[in-house]
Amino acid sequence: MQPLAHARRTAAWLLAAPSRVFVAAVSALVLVLAGAVLFAWSGLYNVAASTGHFRVVDHFLRFGMENSVRARAPSTSLPPGIDESLVRLGAGHFHAGCAYCHGSPGTPISPVAASMLPPPPVLTERVGQWSDGELFWIVKHGLKYAGMPGFPSLHRDDEVWAVIAFLRRLPSLDRAGYRALALGEVEPEPQSGMEIATGQSEADAIGACARCHGARQGPPSRLVPILHGQPATMLENALHAYANGERDSGVMQTAVVGLPDSTVSHLAAYYASLPRPPASIEAIDQAAAARGEAIARDGVSSHGVPSCLGCHGQGAAPDYPRLAGQPARYLEGQLAVWRKGLNDRSATGRIMAPIARRLSEAQSRDLAAYFASLAPTREAPR
Repeated sequence: MQPLAHARRTAAWLLAAPSRVFVAAVSALVLVLAGAVLFAWSGLYNVAASTGHFRVVDHFLRFGMENSVRARAPSTSLPPGIDESLVRLGAGHFHAGCAYCHGSPGTPISPVAASMLPPPPVLTERVGQWSDGELFWIVKHGLKYAGMPGFPSLHRDDEVWAVIAFLRRLPSLDRAGYRALALGEVEPEPQSGMEIATGQSEADAIGACARCHGARQGPPSRLVPILHGQPATMLENALHAYANGERDSGVMQTAVVGLPDSTVSHLAAYYASLPRPPASIEAIDQAAAARGEAIARDGVSSHGVPSCLGCHGQGAAPDYPRLAGQPARYLEGQLAVWRKGLNDRSATGRIMAPIARRLSEAQSRDLAAYFASLAPTREAPR
C-alpha cells in the first residue's frame, strides 16, 4: 500500500504544479511592479536631460526604436532616377521645419536642439543607415521620447516622399548646393537693427514663400503652383484655409501657421501684383491636352462634372485660381488630393472635392495637360 500512496501523492503534486507556477509568476510580477512604482515614487532616477541616460538604458531604447521602425516601415522605395521637382519641394520643407534641429550643410545644429535628450542626429551622417521606407515612416510618424514630431499632415504621403527624396540628396551637398536647393532665388537682404532685433520685417515672410514659389522667377519645382498674378482674394483665402487646418498640407501649414492677418493680406497682395513668369518649357502630350480641353469647355455631363473654364478662366470670380500655365504635375496632384477626400473643408474645397471625385485619373491627367499647355497671360476661352 505504501508505494501506491506515494504514487498518489506524487500525482497530486504534479497536478498542482501548474497552479503553483502560475501563483509564483503572478507574485513575482506583482513584486516587480511594486518595486518599479516605489522606485518612481522615490524620485531616485534623475530625469534631467543634462545627465543623459544610463548606458544600458540608452542601448535598450535605441535597440527598441530601431526594431520598432523596421517592423512598421513600408517596403516602398523612391522610384529610380532623380526627380528634381520632388527634391526641391522637400528641400523647402526641410529648411523650414527640420534644419533648426538637425542643422544643414554649413550651419551646425542649434545649441538648444543639441541639448535635447537624445540630441537630434546629424542627418548627413545617419540617413544612409535607413532604407527609404524606414525614413518615410520616421518622417511621417515621428519618434516618441525623442522630440521628433510627426509630419504636420499625416494624409499627405506625397509631401513626405518629397522630404525623403531631399534627404537622399543631403549628404552630397555643401553649403552652396544646399542653399541653391532650399532657398532658390532668395538672397537675404541687409536689415536694419530694429528689424533684426524685433523680427518684424515682412520681407522674411515673403522670402519664406519665395523659397518654393519664387518671386522674380517662377517656382523651381513643378509640384508647386505659380502664385504670380493670381487673385489676391483667392490667395488670402487659401493661406487662411491652410492656417486653420481646412486644407491638408504639412508643407503649407508649417509655413503659414502663426502669420498675422495683416501679413497674410500683404503676402497675397504682393504675389497678386507680380507679373506672370515666362512659361516654362514642359513637354505636353497634345492628344491628352485636346481631350482635357473638351472636358474643360463642356464638362462631363454623364458624371456630373461641369465646365472648368467658368470658374478657372482669366475672367472668373476672384475667389478661384487661374489655372492657365500651371504645372501639369501640380494640377494632377491637387486633383488626386481631392479624390482622396482631403482639402474638402474650406469653402472652395467643398465645391471642388465632389467634382474631382467624379473624374478618373486619366481625365485628371488630361485636364492638367490642357491647362499646362495654355499661355499664362492669355485669356482662357470661356
